[in-house]
Amino acid sequence: MVWQVNSLLLRLFKNSTKKTIFEDVLSEKPQFIMIATIVMSSKKYQIDLSKPLDISIPIDVSKQSVNAWYLEDPKITPVSNKDWVGSVAQGADVNFNNIFFNPHAHITHTECVGHITEKVHSVHKNLQQFFFKAEVITIAPELIGDDFVISKKQVQFSLWNKKREAVVLRTLPNLADKKSMQYSHSNPPYLEEAAAVYLREKGVEHLLIDLPSVDKEKDGGALLAHHAFWNTAGKTRMHATITEFIYVPNTIKDGTYFLNLMIAPFENDATPSTPILYEIIS
Repeated sequence: MVWQVNSLLLRLFKNSTKKTIFEDVLSEKPQFIMIATIVMSSKKYQIDLSKPLDISIPIDVSKQSVNAWYLEDPKITPVSNKDWVGSVAQGADVNFNNIFFNPHAHITHTECVGHITEKVHSVHKNLQQFFFKAEVITIAPELIGDDFVISKKQVQFSLWNKKREAVVLRTLPNLADKKSMQYSHSNPPYLEEAAAVYLREKGVEHLLIDLPSVDKEKDGGALLAHHAFWNTAGKTRMHATITEFIYVPNTIKDGTYFLNLMIAPFENDATPSTPILYEIIS
């Protein structure tokens, strides 16, 4: 992948203005367009880096945050040490907070195979590239028995013959309450094992999904989709990742994008992440 970036500063002038150019620059907020040309497999693509599409769910303790796996809500509290409290509002010079959370339960996170292996492999060490060609697909999980399941057939139909490094899977219904959903004991939809095998065999290295897990909430520890996607029964795909708890707004259409998968530097099986999509403009 080869990059070429051009930055263009645009200033809009009103015909009726009597300001000097210097005064205009000072008074108006500059608008940047940063066009990147990406060469991949001899093809050129252009994206506008000034128009990121954030599909992460943050921790926001001022309101109900997304939650799963039977844990309490996350906490962000100022450090308290005898007569000093790390809060400007309470007299400190700085805000100095502790954050208590679990990446699997409280926030958009990216995980590697270390999530399900005896040795806790680090996603920070195994994910070494962060920019990928991605396909956004939307699927309404189908009812199979008592479960809503994303099937191989549905994934095949959505991807057809497209070859992508990353797949961003949005489920229906797609309401904004996904950003504050309480998933514990709710048996959310999940990915069929055969669908995970299909994605692996198709060469998808990074799977992003708007659910707490690719597997059934209570499956007796089988974790069939996790194992299938990472190929733990064969040559383990150490570099492959699964990102859970994303939210893809309905304004983002299905199709091809470039994905910047940004992760926090934790040496852990999973870490908070901020996946960003960029529309391909040409």
